[in-house]
Amino acid sequence: MNNGLVSVVIPSYNRAYCLPRAVDSVLHQTHPNVEVIIVDDGSTDDTGAVVSARYGGDPRVRYHRQQNAGISGARNAGLALATGDYVALLDSDDEWLLWKLELQIACMRAHPEVGMTWTDMLAVDPQGTVMDGAYLRAMYDAYRWYPRSEDLFKQIEPLDRLTARAAEVAPGRNFYYGDIGAQMLMGSLVHTSTVVLTRERAQAVRTFREDLRFGGEDYEYHLRTCRLGLVGYLDVSSIRYQRGNADRATRPENGVHFARHFLAVIEPILTAERDKLALPLAMQDAVLAEARAWLGEELLANGDAAAARRELYRSLRVDPRQPRTARLLLAACMPAGLRESSRRLFRAAKRARAQLHDLRGR
Repeated sequence: MNNGLVSVVIPSYNRAYCLPRAVDSVLHQTHPNVEVIIVDDGSTDDTGAVVSARYGGDPRVRYHRQQNAGISGARNAGLALATGDYVALLDSDDEWLLWKLELQIACMRAHPEVGMTWTDMLAVDPQGTVMDGAYLRAMYDAYRWYPRSEDLFKQIEPLDRLTARAAEVAPGRNFYYGDIGAQMLMGSLVHTSTVVLTRERAQAVRTFREDLRFGGEDYEYHLRTCRLGLVGYLDVSSIRYQRGNADRATRPENGVHFARHFLAVIEPILTAERDKLALPLAMQDAVLAEARAWLGEELLANGDAAAARRELYRSLRVDPRQPRTARLLLAACMPAGLRESSRRLFRAAKRARAQLHDLRGR
C-alpha cells in the first residue's frame, strides 16, 4: 500500500492552454500524496513542451504521449499506469478545489466498503465566473427522479463527523452512500472529474469502452462501477467545471451518438433483468421510452427521418402518453419539403431550449 496515494489520470488533447490549471489544482491539494498521470492523446499543440517546462523536475507528475485514441483510450492508458491506493479522474479543462481529495478520502477511509465517491460541482464560464454553485442536478436530468439525495441513498452521515476540514469548507453538508446500481439505469448521476475510486473498485470495473468514442463512455463506466457495489456522494461542490469552450467533447453534433449509446447500454440490462431490478417497472418503461424518443429526436434533427420514425414509434409503443414524441413522429412523417421546414424550426427551438438552460444556470 502507498499510504493513501491518489493516482490522478488527466487525458488531454490540444489543451496546452488550460492543462496547467488542472495539474496545479491537483498538486496543491491539502491531501498531498498524489501522482499526476498526464496522457497526451496525440496533441498537435505544444502540450509536451509545456509539461516539460513546468513539471519536468516534479517527480509527482508523469507524462505519457500516445497516438490519438480518443478520450476512452487516453483514460485507459492512464489507468494502466496508476499505482495509487485510489484513482481519480480529471478532465484537462476542469479544476479541483484544494480540499477535494481530503474530504473524499476521509469518507472512503471511514467507509472502506464504498468503492467510489463523487461530488457536486461549480459551473464556470471561460472567464472563470461562477454560473452555478451546484450544477450537478442541472446538468444531469436523471436527478429529476430523485429530487433529494435521501431519495437515492439509504445511508447519510454529516461530513464534519468524518473530517474536521468539512466544518470549514462544507458546514452542514452530508455524505450519502449506498447501492444505487439500479437507480443509475435512469441516467447518469455522476460527473467524471469529481470521481475517486478505490484501487480495488477501479481494478474490478477495469476500462472505459473505447467503442463509445463519440459519447456515452462516462455513463457506461460509472454505471458498471455502481453495479459492482456501494458508492457515495458528497453534497458539496468540489470542482470548477468549465462550460462554453468550443472544443469540449459534448458538442451538439454528437447528440445521435450519445442517444444511441445510452439506449445500447440500458436496453440489454432492462431486458435481461426486468423482474430482478430494484426499480419499479413503470420507471423502467419510462426510461426506455425516453431513450428511444431521445434517439428519434436527434435523428430527426440530423435529417434521418426514416430512422427517426422507427425510434419514435417504438418509444410510443412502450409509453403512448408522450404528446411531444407524438408530435415529433408526425413531423418525421411529413413530405421532404415540409420536413425540412420543420427541421429548421426544430433546430431553432432546440437552440432556444439550450439558451434557456444556460440562463437557468446563471
